[in-house]
Amino acid sequence: MSNKVFTDKEIKLLSKNKYVRSVSQKGITYSEEFKQIFIVENEKGKFPSQIFKEYGFDLDVLGKDRIQSSAKRWRKAYKKSGVSDLEDTRKHNSGRPSEKELSLEEKYKRLEAQNNLLKAENELLKKLEMMERRMKKKKKVSC
Repeated sequence: MSNKVFTDKEIKLLSKNKYVRSVSQKGITYSEEFKQIFIVENEKGKFPSQIFKEYGFDLDVLGKDRIQSSAKRWRKAYKKSGVSDLEDTRKHNSGRPSEKELSLEEKYKRLEAQNNLLKAENELLKKLEMMERRMKKKKKVSC
């Protein structure tokens, strides 16, 4: 984690970005969507700071170290076990497990959210496979 502490003004600025789930004085939590976008764009050859800038982040507010450490962490997680490792596990593993019985409506909402996540993962995998095929074709053509 970076030593930089966000001011109230910077927190408000970062909170307005649709790719930020939450932000405090000491840290920022990026959306799952942004992490996936980051991996795809980075695989295309874009630099981390370029990706952050394109998606509405102020590089001076975040700082170079925070951008580089996030990029390194996400690439490592992605290489380890794909898109699923980019997910923020704190939302699933924090606190005491819920023991209450869920209503049908709550169960439906959870399943719907899980389904949407799986759809997004599948789309990302399709894009990555297409990129990989293109790279192989380019290598064959250049040889």
